[in-house]
Amino acid sequence: MTELTLIKRKFGETSRSDTWWIQPLVVFCGLSAFIVYTTWAAFQGEHYHHGPYLSPFYAPEIFGNSEHSWFGAKPAWWPSWAPFSPAFLILWAPAGFRLTCYYYRGAYYKAFWADPPSCAVGEPRKGYRGESSFPLILQNVHRFFLYFALVFVLLLAFDVWKAMWFDDGNGGKTFGIGLGTLILAINVFLLSGYTLGCHSLRHLVGGFLDRLSGAPIRRTAYNCVSCLNSQHMRWAWMSLCSVACSDIYIRLSSMMDWTDPRILF
Repeated sequence: MTELTLIKRKFGETSRSDTWWIQPLVVFCGLSAFIVYTTWAAFQGEHYHHGPYLSPFYAPEIFGNSEHSWFGAKPAWWPSWAPFSPAFLILWAPAGFRLTCYYYRGAYYKAFWADPPSCAVGEPRKGYRGESSFPLILQNVHRFFLYFALVFVLLLAFDVWKAMWFDDGNGGKTFGIGLGTLILAINVFLLSGYTLGCHSLRHLVGGFLDRLSGAPIRRTAYNCVSCLNSQHMRWAWMSLCSVACSDIYIRLSSMMDWTDPRILF
């Protein structure tokens, strides 16, 4: 019987000859850029809406100063010493969903914590406790953030519907489709692909059944989620970019007060 000996590698030590460091570097740069921009955009508290368009960073606008606000301006209970932005009230839900996502966990563990930097590459930690102890055990709340994410997709889809109705200049609304409408619609499509391909949703619709053949509806749902899940990484990155691009387009439209191209009016 052959005895296996585990070799402890030093940090960054590897016998790999390929450019293994490119992927974690790209992930680090991409996620860092998104975090910095999102934080900046959330603290602005302005230029997040333009006509019928509402930035997904601020949707739904529970309290705010735009026509999209559900309950009016800043609430009276908000501390006077604290900065206020409508984004503060809702961003915790989509941020929590992505932060605890199974794909993103593996991505930022490698890119930010070097845990490990890549397969067969030495890492800085000495022991391994997995996600069974504090604080990483909190990652298990992902299944609960899924429910919020599904609701947010529906709310953003409704925002696309509202983005089809423009002021007619006489106090009424007229149907139309602008470039902003398409950008918001594409964003919802990509977010739907990412959310509906979630590992937790896959388990929810049929992963805990012993025999899927006895539940044809559940089996169909399971197969659909599994199909999206097979490209979960692509959906994750495409939806991340589409959310940022949607905010940038609406922000520029508001700041420059331009009328976006109308495809149908």
